[in-house]
Amino acid sequence: MLSDAQAGDLARLALQQWGGGAAPKLVKNRENIVFDAALANGQRVALRLHRPGYQDVQGIETELDWCEQLAAKGFPVPQPVRNATGALVGQIDDRLVSCVSWLRGDPIGAAERSLGEDRDKIAQLGYDQGVLLAQLHNLTDAGACPARFDRQRWDSDGLLGEEPNWGRFWENPALTAEDTALLQRARARAKTVVRQAHDIGPIHADVLRENVMRSAGGLSLIDFDDSGIGFRLYDLATAVVQSLHEPALADLVGGIILGYRSLRELPQNQADLLPVFVALRTFASAGWAISRIPADHPNMRTYAQRAVFMAQHVLDGTSPWP
Repeated sequence: MLSDAQAGDLARLALQQWGGGAAPKLVKNRENIVFDAALANGQRVALRLHRPGYQDVQGIETELDWCEQLAAKGFPVPQPVRNATGALVGQIDDRLVSCVSWLRGDPIGAAERSLGEDRDKIAQLGYDQGVLLAQLHNLTDAGACPARFDRQRWDSDGLLGEEPNWGRFWENPALTAEDTALLQRARARAKTVVRQAHDIGPIHADVLRENVMRSAGGLSLIDFDDSGIGFRLYDLATAVVQSLHEPALADLVGGIILGYRSLRELPQNQADLLPVFVALRTFASAGWAISRIPADHPNMRTYAQRAVFMAQHVLDGTSPWP
């Protein structure tokens, strides 16, 4: 991982490919390193140094092409900014680089925390997220999408196969032997259940609180880095997973489903599958942690425990919300 200073040096060099501008300000230094930057023409952008080895040039171009087409249809996403040669993607050292327009607003995580246990307001926040995701899926299916979608697949194999996209979650080092056996049984059960999910297509795949922004104009969606072809229910599940142990979970989920149904069909037999897809996200996160968090870090156990919690629901055929 690059230090903040090293990342800043790379960002200044990368910005030259977009005509230069003011010194970029570091926003986050995680897998993708993101900077708040102003180009020489005054445009405010998010400059992204992509993590090596995750997405290739074609994958990033597909993501940006999708966002460009969605934005042209009025969907609230960052618009890609082409560099001085007209390319969507540049490179500096071993890092692929891209720029997108800066979207104003704050992540809804802060809003959710401020709501406390106000069930009506949490349900409304869920409703707004459901509407946003239905719009995303509707516009995509109506043609706001690249003809060739060169991204990973969030299908049964990508989530539950022998080499899942984010790692072999049943090998998380915080799991006991009993936990591992439980996850393997839930994995086998989930493979059967997901066959019942009918709606598959391009998805964002990471609708966490930090990726949904609220401004005076409403909600917007950022960070399509994990997007791919997959189950549409997985998008709804990623919007739920961070609230698993919150008192108003049922209100949030109910709001998301109502909002989604206001614009897009979601039969009850499909909505009933949502708990399994929430489990799939907890499994994926437990796999993600293996290569990114020290084995003895408390967060490793947190991811593992959450996956075990949802695995039991998969096996019992129950939901964590009433």
